[in-house]
Amino acid sequence: MPEPSPTTASGSQSFPLDHPIFRQSIRLIRAALEPSGALLGLSPVQQDVLERLVHSSGDLTIAPDLRFSSEACERGLAALAAGAVILTDTAMAAAAVAPMARRTFANPVCSVLDWAPATPPPGGTRAAAGMALALAKHPGAVVLIGSAPTALEVLLKLVDPARTSDAVIGLAPPALVIGMPVGFVGVAESKAHLAASALPQIRLEGSRGGAGLVGAAANALLRRAWLDRAGALPGVQG
Repeated sequence: MPEPSPTTASGSQSFPLDHPIFRQSIRLIRAALEPSGALLGLSPVQQDVLERLVHSSGDLTIAPDLRFSSEACERGLAALAAGAVILTDTAMAAAAVAPMARRTFANPVCSVLDWAPATPPPGGTRAAAGMALALAKHPGAVVLIGSAPTALEVLLKLVDPARTSDAVIGLAPPALVIGMPVGFVGVAESKAHLAASALPQIRLEGSRGGAGLVGAAANALLRRAWLDRAGALPGVQG
């Protein structure tokens, strides 16, 4: 595993993954969000997630739809720093997070499609079909769902403690679920079911979401966990 990046002599963080354009973008995003009060009440890591979502989407109105369950970010940070597998519902989401994972804690990044049949089962999706096998293979994973509400529903039926009648005995829940499926068919329902669950979660209400946004949220957590491990100051320094 690579060693943490050092801090600079002045005490500000040294994080080579932060491109100068990214740092400037975050400063502009922060300046735009602060007057609206969108950052009030957020912990530093929650703010990191929000700012990176805005950066990835170009959407400054995303804040009211972002939700965090209690200690979700902290559990995600701990799992990622410990090398947890990152499971995604699509190859695109895996591609969005793999570079940051490789440059920080070298977390394995897998798509549940790796366990899916070549063609969708009748009435289902490949992501949903692969989810059960992926969860069984990688207990305690950080799960990213940006495109397939069907995969989110399968996950909830398998591991949500609130659905004990449907739970599979012995199947460990994920360390964190980042649930941001995009679209209109089954999306609102799956997000509502996630919200009602006891699983640690970061979710985006409404129809917005996608591979880029779940990847952005995971990248924010990876970056923050890496900075915490290095003892660097949080946030983007001006």
